[in-house]
This record gives sequence, structure tokens and C-alpha cells, in this order.
Amino acid sequence: MRPTKSATSRRWRATRYGGAAVAVLALATASACSSSSSSSSSSSTSTTSPSPSASTSSSPASSGSVTSFPRNETLYTSGTAYAPPSNWNPLDVGNFATGTQGLIYEPLNLYNPITGAYMPWLATDTPSTGWQGNTYVIDVRSGVTWSNGTPLTGADVAYSINLAVSNASDPYSANVATVAKATANGNTVTVTFKGTPGYAEFTDYLWKAPVLPEAVWSKLPASQIATAANTSPVGTGPMSLDTYNSQEVAYQTRSGWWATSALGLSFKFKYLVDVVNGSNNEELGQLTADNIDWSNNFLPGINNLLGNLGGSSVYGLKTYYSAAPYMLSGNTVWLEPNTSIAPMNNVNFRRALAYALDPSAIAQAVYGGIAKAASPTGLLPNLDSFVNQSVVSQYAATYNPAEAKTLLASSGYHGQTLTLQVPQGWSDWMQATTVIQSELSAVGINVSLIYPQASARTANLTNGTYDLALDNNAGLDSTPWSYFQRVYELPISKQQTAQLNWERFSSPSDWALVQEAGTVSPTDTTKLDSIYSSLEKDFLQQQPEIPLWYNGIWFQGNTGYWENFPSSTGTDQYIPAMWGGYIGAMTTVYALANLEPNPKAP
Repeated sequence: MRPTKSATSRRWRATRYGGAAVAVLALATASACSSSSSSSSSSSTSTTSPSPSASTSSSPASSGSVTSFPRNETLYTSGTAYAPPSNWNPLDVGNFATGTQGLIYEPLNLYNPITGAYMPWLATDTPSTGWQGNTYVIDVRSGVTWSNGTPLTGADVAYSINLAVSNASDPYSANVATVAKATANGNTVTVTFKGTPGYAEFTDYLWKAPVLPEAVWSKLPASQIATAANTSPVGTGPMSLDTYNSQEVAYQTRSGWWATSALGLSFKFKYLVDVVNGSNNEELGQLTADNIDWSNNFLPGINNLLGNLGGSSVYGLKTYYSAAPYMLSGNTVWLEPNTSIAPMNNVNFRRALAYALDPSAIAQAVYGGIAKAASPTGLLPNLDSFVNQSVVSQYAATYNPAEAKTLLASSGYHGQTLTLQVPQGWSDWMQATTVIQSELSAVGINVSLIYPQASARTANLTNGTYDLALDNNAGLDSTPWSYFQRVYELPISKQQTAQLNWERFSSPSDWALVQEAGTVSPTDTTKLDSIYSSLEKDFLQQQPEIPLWYNGIWFQGNTGYWENFPSSTGTDQYIPAMWGGYIGAMTTVYALANLEPNPKAP
């Protein structure tokens, strides 16, 4: 283990800012992030204190000092962590350190939102090939070893599935709610179901859930499977935990990673160090000073730096698109009305909101071209093939203040002041609320803006003690199923959980459609198209949510030391995100393996 250096000998050089960077920095404050939960129907945001490691081996070094790594062998990332790393438990969703899923633990399949295809990973089959009637058969890849040298077996995969079936604290338990059991015969795992499979939920399990080593995890008490800190993680992924401290976590490339021989993938860097986010000012300064190579932080004003200065010609910055919108779309931001109280419980009022707001103007005013206006359904662009355009043409509300005023007249609204809330410090959303307030005022809706702390705002949404809010819990997924589950799930509890139906909209018929869609075989595309068309029609007519814009997969790559970052052109069209729920589930590992040293690096 490499000794750590004193915190006084920081590896970051003195920051250099050009004039344009200073102008951008002047705008930089905390902002809304764009991460996604790892499970389509259940997510954990536990803040349980770290528990003992899930492994009995010695733990990697931890100290308060900042470590020093060879710069030309190290990829520095940032934009995902907001607290010191202390947890590598892939079941502790929302708390595990960046890289836990993807660099250490891996799923059975990957999903590529760019192509809409599932990809073999620890399994050599995919959701397109694994179904055999109402049974799912998994062919576990041979030649895979855990980082402790033992082979991955079908028994590990069966154990991981059965753990979720039997232990409700597993965040993926809802994804296997219809599973009876998984049994292993060598490297073949057969999954049987209690009745009709929950196809949508189980498919999400296949590309989102980590495969766990039975020999390690079976030693944990059942109550600790999703809380143990797991500071000596044993995984099948390309890297192992090297060291960590209050400011960063470092991983080292692992020899013998299966994908090198099986898929020709390898990391050209020896170390990956993920740096805990400071302020946006610091983040942009470190990015332009070549101290951060891969940033997933939202940087206010980055569009000006890219657009006005030519981007790569000045600071060597790369984004997924070379021109606006620069960023891929990552989740849907919608105006969320509390439909359990007046006037939000009136459909004419909600439709008046939809006609009064101009998503394009809001996205441009707030993001200056790095975020796209949402479509009327709110479904992300990767799901366009599921959208019935004739339904959209017939029922979608488009910006029309006159129509908003007409609907308002029959909505039961009498000019009372309503509150609109977003978390304090989320600068982009706070700016968006002022645009929304102005547009609603123009049609006669009075809105007062409030900015509670993030925890208080979340409590308000889960408790139903709010009028209007901005929310973005609908992230990238492979089908529309989880999107409509978030909108329509019943029953409504006094305190809603898991980011489901926070708008408290009650439509038993639509919830029945969502449940039906979940149990339709993926091969029955005719029936699925019919169900999703009905849900889209009802969504547009009812407006339980008002989609406004797509938060970007914020990504800025610095080519000072590394090049071949993900791009919309060429063969490297991969997801450039280190966020939980993205790395390990989508194609971030391909993007990392595609990076090459810049021969012009210092």
C-alpha cells in the first residue's frame, strides 16, 4: 500500500483561471444534480452509520491526508460525491462511494440508452434471449474471478437473486417480487416465478442489480446486508479499492479482469481517483487547471465557456455533443402539483398550468442551451419509440396563454397565492422558479417562491404538505414502465416513499394499466404499445405532472492528460456518467476503457 502524503502537500497545483473562466465562476453556486436511483421500483436513501466490513480481510488505507498518484497514470473524476467516502456496499443505494457499482461490483447485463439495446456482461445472454416461457435462464459467463481470486459461479448469481427475494432490506427486492426462487446448476441459473412474471421489474433487476459473492455476503447478519460499510469489497469489476480519505477515493486497475480477454476492454490508466465535490467554483477551477479529467458536475455558465470560446481550442474541454445541447438527457424535471388539495385537484387547473408554461423558454433561460425542453409526455428521448405521436398531436398541451386563461376560468381557482418550492442552493432550479412564476403570473396564477433545505423539501413532498414543487425522480430506463409507475402507483400513503406518486394522484384505472404492462412479455410489442398509448393519452388529458425540461447528463472531459472521451460521433457513443445507477448499469465502463493517454500531456 502506498503511503499517503501530508495534506499540506496537495497534488492540486495552484489554480489558473482565464478571463472567461472567471466570468463563469461568478455564476457558480450549488445546483440540482442529475443522478438516478439504482432500482426501478425501490430505492434506498438510508443514512445509516457505517457498519463493520462485509469482508474479513484487511481494509484499504484511510486517512485524512490527500494521497499522491502519478499524474499520467491517474484519471481524476468528480461530480458525484458530496460527502467523504466511507461505504462500498452496493446494496446501500444512495450512500455507497462512487465506483462501488461498476468498478468493483457488476450486473448481469448492461443497458445502452443510445441504441436501446441490452448487452451481455456477467451473463452471456440478455433479457431478449433469456426467457423460456415463464422461466428465465441465465448463462453465467465462465472465466470470471472475484478480486480475491475465487471464481464467479452460478451459485453466486442464484444467491444474489434469492437474497433479494428473501430479504426486504435488499433494495432490489421489489424487482424480484414475482420470483419464486433461483437455482444453479454449474454456470446455468434457472429463475422460476410464482405465477405470471413481473417482466418489467425483473428485467430492470438484470441490468441494475449487483452480483454478490455468496462466500462473503452470506456471513453478514440479515439485518446488515444493506447497511454494512463493506470497506474491503470483493468484486468482479475492473478495479479494486486502493485508499480513501475525507476528500477522495482511489481505485487501482485490477489484473485479470475478465472483460480484457472476453471483450478486449482494458483501462489505460492505473488509478482512478474520484474527488469529493467542493463548490462549483472549485470544480470548474480544477477542471480548467487540468486537475480534474472527467467532471459530472453541473457547472453554471459552462455553455458560455464552450460556445463563446470554442471549447476545446481554449481549455481542451469535451462534451458529448460538440454544440448545443452539449449534454445527453438524463432525467425529466416536471412541475409537480399536489393533486390532493385544491385547486391542484382540478384537471382544468393542471391543464392551465401546462398551457401557461413554455418549456423551451424555461430551458433556454436557465441553461442557455445545455438542457433540452421536455416532450409533453415527459418520456426521455431514448424512449421515443414508445411514444404514440398521434396521441401527442391530439392531446398534448402546448404553450398557449390564452387557452390557459380559458381553462383557469373553470378550474375553481380564485386568485389565491400558491407556493412553489425547490431546495435552497439548487441555483438552476431556483432560477427556473422565477421564470415559472413570471409565466404563471401572466395568466393570472399567483405564486410565492420558497426555498427550504433539501431535507425539508423532500419531507414536504413525501408528507404532501406543499402546493407546487419541481421534482426529477424519473431517470433513464429501458422502458416507460418505471416512469408511469412513478406517476400512478397506488395506494397513496400518508407519507409516500421511494419517489413514487409524490403528486398523490389517484387513478385506479391507470395504475391497473401500469400493473398490466409489467406482466406483459417484452415480445408482445403490440399489447405493450396499446397499453403505453393509453397511459400517454391519460397522462396528457389529466396532467398529473407537467414536464418542463430534461436535466442533462452533465459531463465535461479535459483532454490535458486523457483523450477519446465519449462523443455523439464515431464509435465511442457511451454514457459519460459516474453517477450511481449509471456506471455499472449502462455503458460508462466502455467509455472509461476507451480513454487513451494524450501524447501531448505534460
